[in-house]
Amino acid sequence: MLLAVASLGAGAASGPNSSEAAKTRKNQPKETGQNVAALKRGPRPYQVGTASWYGEDFDGKATASGEPYDMLDFTAAHLTLPLGSYVRVTNLHNGRSVVVKINDRGPIVPGRIIDLSYNAARALAFDSRGLQQVRLDLLRTQQTAMVRTVASLM
Repeated sequence: MLLAVASLGAGAASGPNSSEAAKTRKNQPKETGQNVAALKRGPRPYQVGTASWYGEDFDGKATASGEPYDMLDFTAAHLTLPLGSYVRVTNLHNGRSVVVKINDRGPIVPGRIIDLSYNAARALAFDSRGLQQVRLDLLRTQQTAMVRTVASLM
């Protein structure tokens, strides 16, 4: 009897069978190098692609939301996300992330998914490179409120 219980316990601790493992691998994003930590952060990203930034030439000019562009704010331009929504942007090269408010439309250049404010790009360590591969995670209202609260305490 003890042997039967021991063998049942061992079976319960075993991993997925080969068909279950194949399904799991099939649904995971492709991971390479330093991208692993950023992609494993949570559920599937809203979008993954190339980000750029814009700065001084646009500072003070009206954005699509009507507010003036401030290159020192944490804002961004996106083609389809609702104005006023918040997105966590993660640099897949170094794993750094920031939360930005979508307040403008763009990017204009094909193949790019988001244009970040100068300060957001700086916080993500774009350095002298104008383009980086990023992951976008759309934040829900409750998450946004928590991020704002934590940021105001710092």
